[in-house]
Amino acid sequence: MSTNAIARRYAKALVQIGAEEGQVDKFNSELTQFNTVLAANAGLTSVFSNPAYGIEAKREILKEIIGKLALSESVAKFLQLLLDRSRLAFLPQITESYGNFADDLSGVVRPTLTSGLPLEESQIEEIKTSLTKTTGKKVMLKVQVDPSLIGGVVTKIGDKVFDGSVKTQLAKIQDILQKG
Repeated sequence: MSTNAIARRYAKALVQIGAEEGQVDKFNSELTQFNTVLAANAGLTSVFSNPAYGIEAKREILKEIIGKLALSESVAKFLQLLLDRSRLAFLPQITESYGNFADDLSGVVRPTLTSGLPLEESQIEEIKTSLTKTTGKKVMLKVQVDPSLIGGVVTKIGDKVFDGSVKTQLAKIQDILQKG
């Protein structure tokens, strides 16, 4: 089974538990918090992945981290399950998948808007409103500036890309001229 399939399976299970308990956002926050701690401490990651450390030692370390972060019982059990099943290494992908499932559940979409020049707030709001109408979901827009685009905007929603940049238009014109 692929890494993404494993991550999605675990993430979906936790989202379902979160939905039952009305704690989807809280679980997302806690999972992200734990993932951040793990990512920031390479030594900790190596302890959990090293077979030289016994499962009991790993459980104690995990229990201590859970206590310090004051994680909910459900997330704590979930992390213990990941440890017991040797799936803690998949936590970054699980966290990402969880966020995607949580967004789907709450009707949120997180597109990325990249422009060649900084946009005014009114322009951003207009684009956000348009995306809300198009998707039918609440839009949490991430705005970036990439001067290489020259002008225009590129909007990415999931795996769909809407490219209205001058750079792409110039590339198309160049392609047409070269083909003659």
